[in-house]
Amino acid sequence: MGRALAMVILVLLAGCAQTGDKGGSISNSVATFDPKQIGKTDVDRVADIHRREIFASLRVLAEKLYRRNPREWKKGGHASIEAALDRLLDPRTGWRVAETGGKRGTDAILLALRGDYEGDRVAAFIAGMGSMLNTAFEEKTEFFMLDDLDPQKLYNSARNLEIAAWKLANARDASGTLLLLSNETAQAAQPANLSFEREFGKMIGNLDLLAGLIADKAHRTIARIAQNLATAVFLPVIALR
Repeated sequence: MGRALAMVILVLLAGCAQTGDKGGSISNSVATFDPKQIGKTDVDRVADIHRREIFASLRVLAEKLYRRNPREWKKGGHASIEAALDRLLDPRTGWRVAETGGKRGTDAILLALRGDYEGDRVAAFIAGMGSMLNTAFEEKTEFFMLDDLDPQKLYNSARNLEIAAWKLANARDASGTLLLLSNETAQAAQPANLSFEREFGKMIGNLDLLAGLIADKAHRTIARIAQNLATAVFLPVIALR
């Protein structure tokens, strides 16, 4: 009943958007109104913004990792970083890339940071984070009043990003060489480059803020877990279906 009523309102609003004033012109307020906004709560709009910011940061991380580790995008035979990014971030793939061998989420992240892994580590690492985050957002790109986000999934994803960032900065091969270059420590002529850390921080902050907001709105309790990053295990972020 509620959904039917919402659809009727949307149709009426769409009709109004086609109606001009007496002079035949359409008022700015009506012409620019997006009818689907009537189906969104304030929390839905906030969720849209946080999701957009999180995935924007993920794209920045992907590009930064490829630029710091050019050997990785070359493993896929791409003509350029841009071509590798277009393939990796193509929304039609659903974060499924050949480099992970069917692994998704945190399993793909762990695969990317294994010493014996020979594929494109950046593709596997980013696809793993992307698929985990996509699951936390119930595989939706936009939210409406009938949608429901689980604050525990968002919270767990934030903790998993903390673990992923730590592993990225510390994973080494048998000879002690970093598997992927990310942050740079300060040198005599240059300050430290912590841009990777900042992007991870943005994503974690957005997830925590959104998780808290949704938990308060739905009167839910988030099970908060304290872990030592060096020994931490990834928390579950499981799809509903």
